[in-house]
Amino acid sequence: MIVTLIIMCEVGFWVLLAGGLALRYLAGMPRAGAAVLLMEPLLEVLLLVVTAVDLKNGAAPDWKHGLAAVYIGFTIALGHRTIRWVDARFAHRFAGGPPPVRPPEHGTARAVHEWKTAGLWMLAAAIATGLLQAAIWYVGGDGETGSLRAWQQRMLFVIGVNAVIAASYTLFPKRETAGERQGPGQAVPGEAESRGARREGPRP
Repeated sequence: MIVTLIIMCEVGFWVLLAGGLALRYLAGMPRAGAAVLLMEPLLEVLLLVVTAVDLKNGAAPDWKHGLAAVYIGFTIALGHRTIRWVDARFAHRFAGGPPPVRPPEHGTARAVHEWKTAGLWMLAAAIATGLLQAAIWYVGGDGETGSLRAWQQRMLFVIGVNAVIAASYTLFPKRETAGERQGPGQAVPGEAESRGARREGPRP
C-alpha cells in the first residue's frame, strides 16, 4: 500500500504541476493555477499520515516506510525548486517569458551555484534522516529497525557525495578559456588585423 501511495503521489505531483501551469499560462487563469500548485504539499502530508498510521497499526517497519520518508524529505527540499524550474521554461515556451537563466559556468560563481544545489540535496537527505529517526524512536528498541537504519546510511552517503562534488568546484574551479571570454564569432586580439593584412597583401 505504501509503495502504491508513493507512486500515486509522484504521478499526482506532475499532474498538479502540469495542470497548474496550464491554467496559469494557457487558460489565462493565474489564480486558479496558483491554487492548484498550492495543493502539491498535501500529497506529502497524506503520505506522511498514512505511513504513521500504518506503523501505529502494528506494521513492521521495512524498506517501504523508509522509502516514504526519503520521498517526503526530497519533495520538501527540492519540490519548490522543481516547480520554479518547470515554470520558467513553461512561461518561456507558451507565454513569451524570458529565456531561463543558465547557471554560471566558471570560477566562484559556479562554486556558489554548486554549493546551493548541494545544500538542497543535503537538506533533503537530512529531513529524510530525521523522519527515519522519528520512526525508529516510535518503534522502540524492541522492534526491527534495520531497514530504517539502512536508509539512514544511504542518506549520509548522499550528503557526503554532494559535499565532495561541491567542494571540487571550490578547490578546482573551472577556468574561462580565451575563446569563451571573446564569445562566439569574436576574434582573438590581433587576429582581425592579421586577416586584413592577408587579404590586402603586401603594400608596394
